Amino acid sequence: MAASPGPAGVGGAGAVQGSGPSGFAFDSGLEIKTRSVEQTLLPLVSQITTLINHKDNTKKSDKTLQAIQRVGQAVNLAVGRFVKVGEAIANENWDLKEEINIACIEAKQAGETIAALTDVSSLNHPESDGQITIFTDKTGVIKAARLLLSSVTKVLLLADRVVIKQIITSRNKVLATMERLEKVNSFQEFVQIFSQFGNEMVEFAHLTGDRQNDLKDEKKKAKMAAARAVLEKCTMMLLTASKTCLRHPHCESAHKNKGGVFDRMKVALDKVIEIVTDSKPNGETDNSSISIFAGIKEFKMNIETLRENLYFQSKENLSAMLEVILERTEDFTDSAYTSHEHRERILELSTQARRELQQLISVWIQAQSKKTKSIAEELELSILKISHSLNELKKETCRLLRHVCGTEPLEITCIHAEETFQVTGQQIISAAETLTLHPSSKIAKENLDVFCEAWESQISDMSTLLREINDVFEGRRGEKYGYLSLPKPMKNNANLKSLKPDKADSEEQAKIAKLGLKLGLLTSDANCEIEKWGDQESEIIRCGRNMARVAYSLYLFTRGEGPLKTSQDLIHQLEVFADEGLQLASSVQAFSKQLKDDDKLMLLLEINKLIPLCHQLQTITKTPLQNQVFLKVDKCITKTRSMMAILVQLLSLCYKLLKKLQMENNRWVSVTNKDSVDGKT
Repeated sequence: MAASPGPAGVGGAGAVQGSGPSGFAFDSGLEIKTRSVEQTLLPLVSQITTLINHKDNTKKSDKTLQAIQRVGQAVNLAVGRFVKVGEAIANENWDLKEEINIACIEAKQAGETIAALTDVSSLNHPESDGQITIFTDKTGVIKAARLLLSSVTKVLLLADRVVIKQIITSRNKVLATMERLEKVNSFQEFVQIFSQFGNEMVEFAHLTGDRQNDLKDEKKKAKMAAARAVLEKCTMMLLTASKTCLRHPHCESAHKNKGGVFDRMKVALDKVIEIVTDSKPNGETDNSSISIFAGIKEFKMNIETLRENLYFQSKENLSAMLEVILERTEDFTDSAYTSHEHRERILELSTQARRELQQLISVWIQAQSKKTKSIAEELELSILKISHSLNELKKETCRLLRHVCGTEPLEITCIHAEETFQVTGQQIISAAETLTLHPSSKIAKENLDVFCEAWESQISDMSTLLREINDVFEGRRGEKYGYLSLPKPMKNNANLKSLKPDKADSEEQAKIAKLGLKLGLLTSDANCEIEKWGDQESEIIRCGRNMARVAYSLYLFTRGEGPLKTSQDLIHQLEVFADEGLQLASSVQAFSKQLKDDDKLMLLLEINKLIPLCHQLQTITKTPLQNQVFLKVDKCITKTRSMMAILVQLLSLCYKLLKKLQMENNRWVSVTNKDSVDGKT
């Protein structure tokens, strides 16, 4: 459903009044419904077209008549489902309600007309004489089919505008919460706001993930993937960077580190909106993805056409193409890593290419007026000379990965990787400076570890990117590498550790990635709750910390990162997670015995939710893999996520009840001491 975004006004953030979470759930569910109905309708309309083109003298057997009638009825039923979805969208989007309802009425009328005209089951009976059908009114069927396609397209375009509005509204909510996070001064307030921020980021990730899957333009899809990757990774960095600032409020390097994360996330959020609204700020044009490799390849193809047709190209066009290529060489001539000799060689070849193009244009003009053998030979020589110069230039310049990647989507991914390395490198330096100034700070150490892990993650992504680029040059362009380290399905799991990663189906991969993102955010929430306990040590905190550690390794696994490499590794960690969950339940139950009945009941209710989930997870891990590896991972991550949500609740609840218990005990001690003093008096 990657239709155009509609009028430019939709893109205005201030004008957006999209339905929020309490409104109609037009997220992935509704989008999938609309798309599935669209996919049902179009093949049926194609069948109607076939029926319209049938020969009039074709024998109308009962079987043919029944087939025609079934198609008409199927179209009408599919239209009915489509209209219901459209009306639901209209009821929750008043600014588009009238337009959607009109299109729905047209679609309904078209469906009913097609059903009536294909009601031909009684044609072989005498009483059917005079009945208007597809056989007597082809024009009516054609008009109805056109009206149906037109109205369906209108609804899909309007629904697309709703999706765009929802993404913009979601982005605005995230930005507003980020502003609050930037200004927060207390850790308690930060924990509350970050929890809200996590939920909003999950919603935004879902909406943009569905949009990315629907995009037909591979360049836009690559840009969206890059922006979403920044947001996902920075969400984890934002937590530790902000905590470091709160712990060391007067540390300049800590504030610089935190500011870098916020700035990068804001740029990525803006990039997503540019993609979904198909707009550029201040009318900018994007030339960043024109690589030297691709530019030279296209330029050579164009000059080689002169051998066959002297009038196919314009001289201005070739000159402009060469200037774009030479402009991109500045990536190397301006680089501090380019030697003086290398820079001089690039400039020399650039000058030579310009000179040889002028020579080619001069011979080209002569060849258009003189059709002689000598001119043709001179033209061929000019083409060969400039081709040779550009090949030499390519050897000198195509040393940056993005200039040799071979396709525009991979080029965009290379640019994103380059930017990520540059930014992450600076952030590692600022995080290291903070730790140097505060060497005993646990949070500063944790923050540096997070940024170092981000660097390692980017190196892992680069190795995948290199394999994809290599595939392009070896002719395996369509092959995609999965980012889930899952083994190939086998009849038994005896040798799982030796298995190579399997390639995930894109929908399965997207689904598990979404679950993983939620798990990562819940891990952050759990760590925030654990942080409240300070230096207090208890069995509850020990279990909670272990569960959070395992959950984070599972989150990394969904991204193809971290220590877990095979399903056997995953299963072992899930078994540990389930065991820790049962130990946590036992520890909380022991703690509850110190509480009053009402407080005890609150804890027992949460324990009663946790224990069955632990047993269910243990059961799933013991189920044989067979050919359902992704289904098993899906179930395991879902159960783990539910258990982490309960863990966050339990940690918060136990902390509050412990404080309450301590206050009551202190009050009792105070009263006892007072009574003792009074007695002595």
